[in-house]
Amino acid sequence: MDPPTTVVELKPEPKPENMEEAKETGPMFSCNLYDTEVGHKIAQVFLPGLATACVDNTSGDLFRSPDAVAVDLKKEMVEYLIQRSESFVAESVVLEGGPEAEASDHPLDIVSDFVDDFGSLKRNLFSRVSGWLLSEKREDNIDDFVQEMEINGFWLIDRRQAIAQTVLKNVDFKNNFHCDVKFNSEEELAAHVLLCKFRTVNCANEGCSALFCASHLEQHDFSCPFKIIPCEQNCSEILMRRDMDRHCITVCPIKLVNCPFYPVGCTIPVPQCSINQHCTENLQTHLLCILKLIHREASEEDLKKRVQQLEASSSEQLVNACDARSLTFAVKELEANLGPLEFTVNRD
Repeated sequence: MDPPTTVVELKPEPKPENMEEAKETGPMFSCNLYDTEVGHKIAQVFLPGLATACVDNTSGDLFRSPDAVAVDLKKEMVEYLIQRSESFVAESVVLEGGPEAEASDHPLDIVSDFVDDFGSLKRNLFSRVSGWLLSEKREDNIDDFVQEMEINGFWLIDRRQAIAQTVLKNVDFKNNFHCDVKFNSEEELAAHVLLCKFRTVNCANEGCSALFCASHLEQHDFSCPFKIIPCEQNCSEILMRRDMDRHCITVCPIKLVNCPFYPVGCTIPVPQCSINQHCTENLQTHLLCILKLIHREASEEDLKKRVQQLEASSSEQLVNACDARSLTFAVKELEANLGPLEFTVNRD
């Protein structure tokens, strides 16, 4: 699912009454753009988190069900997330160098931890003291309630996205996932938005309808299934990335295939376009493979001599044999004219 397109709102702060006040207050127009992909992922965490809190809060209770507490817990969860995100930077400064120092600073990880913490706070006594937290039924109930909320349109994605945008900006103290640049006029802000790395852009590859943050352009282009690229096996074709695997294993002339003489012992992988060249250049090897099957009792030295005799007898007939069956037939025909194979006497 593509992340929703960011809509930039030009919200000026209260105008100062004079230029001196403007100098003191500083720039008034803020860029509200952020990484919509990360924001979308954060928004998707909320619904399972709420479902978990509702199920654990009502487990073992005969008089309440998850849907009965969903509205109240959603409101509490939003307030909790905003409050935690607003105090996150201060908490990080206090904990700097402590056991939490190596924790991830990615907004998705941070907010996911907030959601888990909220769920832990809402567990009732039954959930805490029983084996409920590790039961398969709990996981099934959570999944079922998530589906129920999605079907009923409870807490739609665009509303979750708005909350996600707020908490993302609060916890992203390094400004890696949102823009906080301020300007003195709407014109300056409008010019910046056109170039901001957090603006939403379309993929330029024909057929691709993906929307993403401009900062992800290179990453998307590297994996876009609609991008036209040269064949990975270095044939002359250029094609869409999504068609590459099929091309490489079916019609690509450079794809590696088994030698036609693989059944009789040639294990060299050959590019499809070079089979004829391979067979011509390795005729002696293929002849040796055939003779080993016909004369199993013969020595390697005797078979090599036979190869020379066969080539001298009719090299053209052998070259034209393009597979193991036809070459075997040609060898037997030529051997009928050459006479029985002479074996070297072992004097040991």
